[in-house]
Amino acid sequence: MSQAKNNAIPNSTVTRDLRELDKATDNLYESIVVISKRANQIGVEMKEELNSKLAEFASNNDNLEEVFENREQIEISKHYERMPKATLVAIDEFLNDKVYFRNPSKEQD
Repeated sequence: MSQAKNNAIPNSTVTRDLRELDKATDNLYESIVVISKRANQIGVEMKEELNSKLAEFASNNDNLEEVFENREQIEISKHYERMPKATLVAIDEFLNDKVYFRNPSKEQD
């Protein structure tokens, strides 16, 4: 997830018009399911990305006395803490038609 892509996404709570959320699906609950599944995908991607970056700093020693704070590791962690939450990104993507979804039960009719 690039930081440039997330600049327009607010980092705090935003009041949403529920009528906007159900335009794509004609069902508010279906929209919420789509958003939650996308948020889970984004969260997993972010966690994997963070873990891979922090793994570079992992030491082979499990001795607590030898553990020290690494400034780069702290900065990486702070960067991820400042990023918009996965739910906010998913809502933004959904409202801007950037999420592909389908409902197989509707397609059978």
